[in-house]
Amino acid sequence: MEYRSLGRTDIKVSAIGLGTMTFGEQNTEAEAHQQIDYALEQGVNLIDTAEMYPVPPRAETYGSTERIIGTWLKKRGQRDKLVLATKVAGPGAVLGLKHLRGGNNRLDRSNIFAAAEASLQRLQTDYIDLYQLHWPDRSTNFFGKLGYQHPEVEQAVPIEETLDALGDLVRAGKVRQVGLSNETPWGLHQYLQMSLLPGRERIVSIQNPYSLLNRSFEVGLAEMAIREQVGLLAYSPLAFGMLSGKFLNGARPPESRIARWSRFARYTNDQGDRATVGYAEVAGRHGVNMAQMALAFVRQQRFVASVLIGATTMEQLKTNLTSTSVTLQPELLRDIEAVHRLQPNPCP
Repeated sequence: MEYRSLGRTDIKVSAIGLGTMTFGEQNTEAEAHQQIDYALEQGVNLIDTAEMYPVPPRAETYGSTERIIGTWLKKRGQRDKLVLATKVAGPGAVLGLKHLRGGNNRLDRSNIFAAAEASLQRLQTDYIDLYQLHWPDRSTNFFGKLGYQHPEVEQAVPIEETLDALGDLVRAGKVRQVGLSNETPWGLHQYLQMSLLPGRERIVSIQNPYSLLNRSFEVGLAEMAIREQVGLLAYSPLAFGMLSGKFLNGARPPESRIARWSRFARYTNDQGDRATVGYAEVAGRHGVNMAQMALAFVRQQRFVASVLIGATTMEQLKTNLTSTSVTLQPELLRDIEAVHRLQPNPCP
């Protein structure tokens, strides 16, 4: 397993990280513990979660993912082997999270502190290695939204207040480093500029979607990530399983997220289907597993700190982790670019 620096810190994270948003919904506690055990055996040290997990977020399952990781930590006692990352949810109105702190959660001091304390309790740990803002407090484009419309009047929490609250968590020893998620180039720039003031924490990572079906990170944010040493924690590298090939020819395995919940439509459109067929043909011509090709493509990007994989079965997990041994040769990469030019970013 390759390890990469988390921002400008001395923390090293595995090039493949374990995403956990299925724990407590599609995966039982026993299955989740088995996944963590196996991932660690293969050299994974980055475990990523969030207070609102599992997905889809529901009041009945709120916090279950963190609790499952917490019971694993209590049983195994291997806290020092993990780089544990979690997230505080942004404004509840975005996803209809009325069950989260009364639906009034924002990225202000009181909410951030309340969320961090609750996460620490559920995770059964004294500290969080990487505490991330799950999405911006202000009105902007994320979760695939297109067509930016600038609000003339906005009641967003000032970034200064958010950053100061995160800094206080660091100084209290409850958080080691801080990061962003679903953020824009402007947002990342603002956080970095404000961190230049004394006492402010510097952002070390950004967790955004990145895959063969969504390479929008390359426009603006890739340069920021490299120049500012704020590595990407790439989520949805298989585009909700589309790039595993299991949805080809209209197939919809009944146990899949796409089949079970209609809300997961980000990667299901005609353009995405055509691009997926193209990438499947590329993988076939070169004799590589499609999912491993897709993961290797993400992993080989210079701006990527870690590729966050998620799995509902051990077979999927093993296949995904084996992608670390796959290196994409120039001819294969040229074929990938040819498909990309025909269907650029079909699922932003």
